[in-house]
Order: sequence, then structure tokens, then C-alpha cells
Amino acid sequence: MSLPNKRTIYTMCIKPVMTYASPLFAHVQPFIFAHLLYALQIVQNKFCRRAANAPWYVKNSLLHRDLELLTTSKFNILRTASERFFDVTSSHPNSLLVCAVSYEPPPPHHFCRRPRNVLLHPPDDLTVEVEILIELNKMPID
Repeated sequence: MSLPNKRTIYTMCIKPVMTYASPLFAHVQPFIFAHLLYALQIVQNKFCRRAANAPWYVKNSLLHRDLELLTTSKFNILRTASERFFDVTSSHPNSLLVCAVSYEPPPPHHFCRRPRNVLLHPPDDLTVEVEILIELNKMPID
């Protein structure tokens, strides 16, 4: 199979699978996001190396240049796909999707990490106690 055909297979089949969950990637913590990007880059590097039948000593940057593929850090498809997803779902007729768009992340000092659907439900006992402690720390002591 020729290199242009292998590149087409990548852009039509493999890249959409790699970026399928990209709307979720926008809401993870930065160090986890960096790890996810790194893992996706490894998959892309392995594809480039096998598609070009390149030996181990050929740089990945040369493979990307020859195959005319951008690295995962440069094509920023994860962020744009996430923004596009939330733009479309804000006006969607499905009420569950509209609720998912109205997500507000917890404040940075919030100690309980919970998924987005749990944030819409009443808080549990631990969350109530943490919020009370946060409010007490904000009050000036006379």
C-alpha cells in the first residue's frame, strides 16, 4: 500500500477514534491532559513508524513531516472538538445534553473531586462539611 493511502487511512479511521472522547479531555486536570496528549502522541508515532516502515533511528519529527501529519500538541483538535461539542449542545433539544453544558466546575480549593453529573445533585455530608469549613475560614475573626 502506498504512503498516501496509509495517510488517508490514518486521517479517516484512526484519528477519529483517537479523538472520540476529546470533549471530556477539556475538563480534566492539566497534568492528566498532558499525559493523555502524550499517550495519543505515542499511538500516532507508532502508526507513522509502521506506515513508513522506518527503522528505530529515524526521528519522529521526520516521519511526521514526510507523512504531512501534525503532532497532537500542534493540531489542537482536542480543544476545538470540545468547544464545538459544547457550542452545539447548548441549543440541542435533548434536555440531558443541555444539562451537561450548564456544568460549573468546583472552585480550585474544593477537595471533593466528583463527576459532572454528581455536581447537579445535592451535596453529600463530606462536601457540606468542607464547604462550612471554607466559609468559616473566610469570616474575619474579631
